[in-house]
Amino acid sequence: MAASSTKADPVHATLLAILKQLNQAETVHEGATSDQALELPEIERRLSDFWAIDNGSVKLGLALGLLLRNGLVAAAGVPDYSWQRQRAVAQRYQITPEGKKFLVASIQTSDRIG
Repeated sequence: MAASSTKADPVHATLLAILKQLNQAETVHEGATSDQALELPEIERRLSDFWAIDNGSVKLGLALGLLLRNGLVAAAGVPDYSWQRQRAVAQRYQITPEGKKFLVASIQTSDRIG
């Protein structure tokens, strides 16, 4: 992956980073629907050292909102109590099939030699 082309567009890089985290959560917790979605603080924690967020180029909440509006991420269910998290959970976010298609296409495109 070409780091210079990714760093040229912090918004696109952040959108992909969010989708990767949501895809990973879904894959790791396959079959446990409530754990396949992440809360905003969980996404923030996972991406706290991501360059575009760390240097203030992109606000994570705004990037997540953009993904929601474009159907690449969905808000998962109503907040409820999570035994795994040992607390009531807030709004959770989950990657959609369209989000997976976008993620795969973006990864394939970035891996091509120009």
